[in-house]
Parts: sequence; structure tokens; C-alpha cells
Amino acid sequence: MGRVKLQIKRIENTTNRQVTFSKRRNGLIKKEVMVVVMVFLLHYSMLVLAKEDQTTAPSQRERERERERK
Repeated sequence: MGRVKLQIKRIENTTNRQVTFSKRRNGLIKKEVMVVVMVFLLHYSMLVLAKEDQTTAPSQRERERERERK
């Protein structure tokens, strides 16, 4: 079953119009917050990975050098 195509028309009742607007606004704000959180987590995880690469790479090199010496 497909969706029914509805005709877009102005909501004449002021109270209903304000309720509909506030629900849509709150939904958009919620979506915006979720996007901001996702971007922050992505950015933070990339920083952590970059920092791990910087800190673990020298120690791995040292271990390889020690193995070569033995």
C-alpha cells in the first residue's frame, strides 16, 4: 500500500495550527541535536584514533627494533 496524497491546506483553527507548528519545530530541534551529537562523536573518535596512532607507533617501532637486535 502506498501513501495517500494529501492536499496541503492552511489549518484554520489557530490553536491546532500552533500545536502543529510547535510539534514540527520540536521535531526539527530534536533532529538537529542528534546530528550535532553524531558529528561531535565522529570528530572526537577521529581525534582519539589520531592520538593513539601517535602514541602507539613509536612503541611498536621500538619493539620491532628489539626483535631485530635479538
